[in-house]
Amino acid sequence: MRKRAASAVLGAVAVLAGLAAPGAVADEAQGDVQIGNVTFDGGKNIVIDVYDKTVTVSGTFTHPSGIQDADFVLWRGPDGANPYETYDDRFVSNQYYAHADCTATSATTSVCEETFTFEPDWLLTNAHAGTWKVSVQGVANDDSWTHAPQYTTTRLQRQSRLTANAGPEPVAKGGTLTVTGKLSRANWDTLDHRGYSGQPVQLQFRKAGTSTYTTVKTVTTSSTGTLSTTVPAAEDGYWRWSFAGTSTTPAVRAAGDFVDVQ
Repeated sequence: MRKRAASAVLGAVAVLAGLAAPGAVADEAQGDVQIGNVTFDGGKNIVIDVYDKTVTVSGTFTHPSGIQDADFVLWRGPDGANPYETYDDRFVSNQYYAHADCTATSATTSVCEETFTFEPDWLLTNAHAGTWKVSVQGVANDDSWTHAPQYTTTRLQRQSRLTANAGPEPVAKGGTLTVTGKLSRANWDTLDHRGYSGQPVQLQFRKAGTSTYTTVKTVTTSSTGTLSTTVPAAEDGYWRWSFAGTSTTPAVRAAGDFVDVQ
């Protein structure tokens, strides 16, 4: 049974059976296909710039009759909904109307993969950034299946950039050093990078000859994403900005800018 032929039956049975909490795959099983090790992009959040990006999702599926197919869907909607029937928004894989790439590791177990291509110049908008539910379906060779509508979650994030510049260079010991920078992120609506406003960013310093940065203060970005602060110049070293990230934007650190204190 191909996955698309199974999906209508799958949706109806899953709703009647009641949907379990994320990760509780066994409660949603029909034929006891076991699902495990599901990861997107190697287990990382999906970080997308202003150009197309393709990522791979994979999972391990086991059934006594062996595995014929699998399916992964990213979706948003109320808990208890079914991403094949009732959802607010969703992304389907490049293999949605075909078979996943399943490689048997034994007579009963296969590792199945699909790819997702995210296109900021087409369907992807800034509103899509954030947390998404991951639906996983496995189909066995005897046409039994398991569906976990909320197996796990992943995040779509807008690529971030952060710069740092410290001056004047060189600076007299005891003088005032000004450190500036800018935090920006991909804008999927305009296909460029725009400043990220109102975000706390740490100013960090690393003394010359050492390997560890220490946080000096926290500064909030301006309406255009810019940063600026002053510090006393005490010793040679590197200054950088460090952003912890949000649900929609990944963490980023600027390259350290060396200042010679004389």
